[in-house]
Amino acid sequence: MELSDLANGQFLHLSRYHPETFADATQWSLPSGANVSVTAPGIIVLEPAEASNKHIVLSCGVHGNETAPIEICSDILDAILTGALSLKHRLLLIFGNLPAMNIGERFVEENMNRLFSGAHQHGNNAECQRAKLLEETVISFFSQAGAGDEKLHYDLHTAIRDSKNEKFVVMPYLDDEREHSAKQFGFLAACGVNTFLLSSAPTTTFSYFSTATCKARGFTVELGKVRPFGQNDMSRFAAARASLTSLISEVDFAPQATMQQLLVYRVNQVINRNFADFKLHFDDDTPNFTDFKRGDVLASEPGCDYVAEHEGEAIVFPNAHVALGQRALLTVVPTTVEKLDV
Repeated sequence: MELSDLANGQFLHLSRYHPETFADATQWSLPSGANVSVTAPGIIVLEPAEASNKHIVLSCGVHGNETAPIEICSDILDAILTGALSLKHRLLLIFGNLPAMNIGERFVEENMNRLFSGAHQHGNNAECQRAKLLEETVISFFSQAGAGDEKLHYDLHTAIRDSKNEKFVVMPYLDDEREHSAKQFGFLAACGVNTFLLSSAPTTTFSYFSTATCKARGFTVELGKVRPFGQNDMSRFAAARASLTSLISEVDFAPQATMQQLLVYRVNQVINRNFADFKLHFDDDTPNFTDFKRGDVLASEPGCDYVAEHEGEAIVFPNAHVALGQRALLTVVPTTVEKLDV
């Protein structure tokens, strides 16, 4: 495999339209001495000549129509492959749902971001198989980290609808003795994020899998709104692109933020769609983080009304058309973070 075959967007193009190109794992070295390994279509590991104590996963396209993060990751990859960007840390780049990208849809058969932490075992479609492969890939990548090394996973997304807070991060539930990281609040703020959701329970998302199974710092990062390829206003993603670039190309990129600068919410309700006759009680174009009065009916289905339990309770990720049994709505309320790890 020649470098010219993979730069200038060709790795993503070949992964999407000619996946047989990567039927066999292959690896080579860059002039900088960095090692490149392609293990499967859309999965590439880049390792600097000199080892560091930081191991970074950037994943995108787990939903195939969330294109801005895909374009950012493809550009970062090209910069490394062409020598325009110097790599300082081990990096695993994942372009998640390639067939869904090709049809411009969120998924083909099943929402891949509900198939992690073993949930893929309940099906055998292509998305289940891909989720299993991504789990195995992340486990293998982080298994090479030493004790005390920093393990990071940023799963990059864009949201279906507008948001009152355009960029926000879902912080996976921590089911061990760790606290949330002050350093990561600072980094994500540098990406242009000022809103953080603290999950209250385990989930089957990609970022929770890395957090729980690999003990990494994992994050679901929502950078804006869904747009087709080529129709993103990339100026709106400039801070995220610059910060991600600095993260992988500087020895220790550690911007600071004070918690008083940030909006922090906790998840209050996880509302699932259990019946076909499930409906939301607000307009389809209602933005994420729109808040409601206590007692307002947010959604309903046979035998149940779901109401706001707190004054100012806000909605996130509403989608009345998810598969039965899946989350149709989160509600969140403001909170504070009392303890932080360094």
